[in-house]
Amino acid sequence: MSSNLRFQVVEEAFKKQAVDVKAPAGRPSEYFAKYVFTRQKMYKYLPADVYAKLIDVIDNGTRLDRSIADAVAAGMKRWAMEMGVTHYTHWFQPLTEGTAEKHDAFVEHDGKGGMVENFSGKLLVQQEPDASSFPNGGIRNTFEARGYSAWDPTSPVFIIDDTLCIPTIFISYTGEALDYKAPLLRALHAVDRAATDVCRYFYPEVSKVKCNLGWEQEYFLVDEGLYSARPDLMLTGRTLMGHESAKNQQMDDHYFGTIPDRVQAFMKDLEIRSLELAIPCKTRHNEVAPNQFELAPIYEECNLAVDHNMLLMSLMKRVARKHGFRVLLHEKPFDGINGSGKHNNWSLCADNGVLLHAPGKTPEENLRFVTFIVETLMAVHKHNGLLKASIMSATNAHRLGGHEAPPAIISSFLGKQLSELLDHIETSDKDELFNLKAKQGMELDIPQIPQLIIDNTDRNRTSPFAFTGNRFEFRAIGSEANCASAMIALNSAMAEALVSFKERVDMLMAKGESKISAILDVLREDIKACRPIRFDGNGYSEEWVAEARRRGLDTERSCPIVFERYLDPESIEMFERLGVMSRKELEARNEVKWETYVKKVQIEGRVISDMSMNHIIPVATHYQSTLIRNVQSMKAVFPPEKAESLSARNMKLIEQIAGSTEAIERLVEELTEARRVANRIESIHQRAIAYHDTVEPKMQAIRKEIDSLEMIVEDGLWTLPKYRELLFIR
Repeated sequence: MSSNLRFQVVEEAFKKQAVDVKAPAGRPSEYFAKYVFTRQKMYKYLPADVYAKLIDVIDNGTRLDRSIADAVAAGMKRWAMEMGVTHYTHWFQPLTEGTAEKHDAFVEHDGKGGMVENFSGKLLVQQEPDASSFPNGGIRNTFEARGYSAWDPTSPVFIIDDTLCIPTIFISYTGEALDYKAPLLRALHAVDRAATDVCRYFYPEVSKVKCNLGWEQEYFLVDEGLYSARPDLMLTGRTLMGHESAKNQQMDDHYFGTIPDRVQAFMKDLEIRSLELAIPCKTRHNEVAPNQFELAPIYEECNLAVDHNMLLMSLMKRVARKHGFRVLLHEKPFDGINGSGKHNNWSLCADNGVLLHAPGKTPEENLRFVTFIVETLMAVHKHNGLLKASIMSATNAHRLGGHEAPPAIISSFLGKQLSELLDHIETSDKDELFNLKAKQGMELDIPQIPQLIIDNTDRNRTSPFAFTGNRFEFRAIGSEANCASAMIALNSAMAEALVSFKERVDMLMAKGESKISAILDVLREDIKACRPIRFDGNGYSEEWVAEARRRGLDTERSCPIVFERYLDPESIEMFERLGVMSRKELEARNEVKWETYVKKVQIEGRVISDMSMNHIIPVATHYQSTLIRNVQSMKAVFPPEKAESLSARNMKLIEQIAGSTEAIERLVEELTEARRVANRIESIHQRAIAYHDTVEPKMQAIRKEIDSLEMIVEDGLWTLPKYRELLFIR
C-alpha cells in the first residue's frame, strides 16, 4: 500500500458520517422478539395439546415426544413463511469458537412436476452435518463423516434474513459431544439437581434451580478502510506491530465519555436488531481504551444467554460493516492499551424466586446464603486451575495479568462484611444463626442530592471471581470466547461441591445432629479448606503472585500447559461422575485446544514475517536511501567538517535503520526455523508448548524492532495505518 493511498484511506475514514438509523414503529417492547418463535407464537400456531407438551419439555426438562414434532414443525413453518422465510438451518456451536449453519429450502417435489413447501418433524429434530470437517480431536476420521445436530427446544428458534434458525447440539455418530451446548446442558442439569437437593434444607417446596448468566461484551471498532489496510488485523484480528500513540488512554477521557455519532448510530442499529431477536440489550457505553465499547443485556437463563451472546457477536459483525466499521473481538488487538473481556455475572435461582447467592431477611435465609457462597468458594478453590483453563486461549493470554484485566491466577473477592462473617463462623463453636447488615444510607453535604444507598461490599476490579452483592462476576473470560466454556467448568465444579456438602451434612444428621448444627459443622470445615482462594487485595501486584504460589493456587501462565488442567485426575473424575463429559471427550477437546493454539500462533508468525519482508524492510531501506543521498549531497555542497556536522543526525538514523533491518531479517529467519522445528514435533501437546516457548518470543522481538523503525521512518513513507489513526473515530 503506497503512502499516498494510506493518507487517502485515513482521510476517507475521518470524513465518514453516521448512517441514519430508523427504528421500527412503536416502543422497543412492541418489537421485542419480532423474529423469535416465542411462547406467545407457539400458543398461536400450535395445537393446544402440542403446546402444552412442548412447554413441559422447556420448563420441566421432560424428554421431547417425537410424536409431536410434525405438529411443531408445521406451526413453525407457517409462522416462518408468513415472515417471508424460505430456508431453515440447524444453528450450532462447534469447537471453532463460532457458530455453524447449513441452509436448506422449504421445498420438495410434489410428484406432479412441481414443488411444494415442506418442513417435517424429522427435519426439525435432527440433521446430519459432516462431523469430520469440524474440530473433533480425532474422534472422527476424514472417512468417518457422520454426525448429528439435534434440536434444543429450550432455546427458541429465530429468523435471520430469510432463514429459520434452529438452535441445536452437535454430536458424533458414536455419541460424543462435538460442541459447547451439549456439555453445557449436562452441566446445567447437574447443578440443578445438586442445588435443588441442598435448597430443600431451607425450602422443601423447591423443585428446580436454574443458572442465570449476564455477560458484558467488550469490543473495539475500527474504520473498515483502515482495517483493510492492515493485513495483520485482517488475518489475525490484532495488530502484530505498531508503536503506541502519543495519546491513548492515559487521560481516562474515553471511559463513559460521549459516544461518537457514528458509533451511536451503530449501537442503535445493533440494539434494534438484537431486540428483534429477543436479546435483551440494556447497557451501552464507551470503555477505557479509545475505540473500545461495551454492550450488556439483562441477565437470562444460562443456556439462552450463551446462545444470545453467540448470536450477538455474529450480528455485531454484520451491522458494523453496514456502518463502515469492523468489529474487533480479539482480546488484545492493540499493544499498550486495555484489551477486551466478557465479564460473566453468574448466580443460581430457585423456582420459588429465591436468588441463592443473595442475603436473606431472616437468620435461616442467611444460613442458606452463606451455604451457597461457601460452596461456590469450595468449587473455585478445588478447580481453580481448571477454571483458568476454561477461559484461557491464545488470544486471551495476551490480556490476562496485564494490569488491565484479572491476573492469570483464579482467586475470589468477598468484601469486608462477608469475609468477617465467614471468619466468625469458622472460629465460633456455637450453633448460632446470624443477621447481615442491610445496605446503608449515605448523606452528602449537598442539599440537592438525595441520600445514596451504599452496598455492603466494594468492588475489586483486579479479582477474577468477585462477589458483587447477589452474584459472582467471573471477570477473566475473553471477549471473543464462547461463554459456555467457562460455564461448563464453573457449573460442574459447583455441582460437585454441593453434592459433597449434602453427603457430609446427611452423614452428620444420620448420626443424630440437628440439621442446623450439621450444616454449620460442614460450613466451618469448608470455610477453612477454601481460605486460600479468598483474596481481597491487589491482584495486579507481584507480591500476590508469590503469595498465590505459597497458597497452592495455580500460577501457570503458559497457555498450552494451562490446558493440561482439563486432564487432571480430579477434573476427569468430576466431569465423568456428573455425566458432563467423558475422558474421551476431554482428551479430544484438549487436542482441539492445542491444535487451535498452534494454528493461531502459526498464522501470526507467517503474517509478521510477510509484513516484515514486504512492507517494513522495503519502506525502511527506501528512507535509508533517501538519507544516504542527503548525506552525499551535503558532502558535495559543504566543506568536509561542516558536511560531517550537518549530516551527523542522518548518519545516526542510517545506522539505526541498518541495525533494525538487519535484526528483522535475522529474526524472521530464526522465526521460520523455529516454526519448522516445532512443526516436526509429532505430539500436538508438545508442539503447542514449543510454539509458546520458541516461536512467540521471536515474534515479540521482531515487533520491538519494527516499532522502533516506525518512530524513525518518515511518516509519509510508512504504508500501514498507525495507532493514532486506528484508535480515534471522528
